[in-house]
Amino acid sequence: MKKIERVSLVDAVSRQLRDRIAGGHWPVGQRLPSEGELAERFGLSRVSIRAAAHGLAQMGLLTTRQGDGTYVAARDATDVAIRRRLDDAPNGDALEVRRGLDILAAGLAATRRTQHDITALDDALARRHAAGTAGDEAAFVAADVDFHLHVARASHNELLAELYSTFTRALTDSIRDDRCLKVFTQGRDTWHNTLATAIAEGDADKATTASLALLRGH
Repeated sequence: MKKIERVSLVDAVSRQLRDRIAGGHWPVGQRLPSEGELAERFGLSRVSIRAAAHGLAQMGLLTTRQGDGTYVAARDATDVAIRRRLDDAPNGDALEVRRGLDILAAGLAATRRTQHDITALDDALARRHAAGTAGDEAAFVAADVDFHLHVARASHNELLAELYSTFTRALTDSIRDDRCLKVFTQGRDTWHNTLATAIAEGDADKATTASLALLRGH
């Protein structure tokens, strides 16, 4: 019976820790309070706190840095699971799924975008253009990724946006590996602007066409 009771306590504190992480009480990258502090806060033993933290680390939500403490690694276990699945999937499979989400997001964004979305897209394009002109590949790639993420968010489909965000690393690699900066400097990159314009104008067909053309370039 004691074993069952202890497992119940561990599950309870694990849920509370997950809720605090998901709610942003402890943002990604922040160090958690010490085991002693958490034990006092929850009125539990350090053993229960340690067991709960270990379970969350196995899920990918927490990470332990030797001699430094325990840090938040991710907000959502589902997101971690999807990212791990993407890491295991062949590159071609992940690219096909991302492209499908790109096309869907573009069409939805054109019919659901707000002024805030349009401003965010314009800002990402401006940063992308400035970085491309300066030849700053890191800033160029980051702005390009932001642009695509904003298109997904402009769909105002929360699930689609969350799924798309899991492709951030794959998208970053794709933009870098396909030498998109070189395409930009050669003046052959026009579809990002076309896509942003179509979304701003509310033209779903034009946005979908632009997204397809852009993907052929990526």
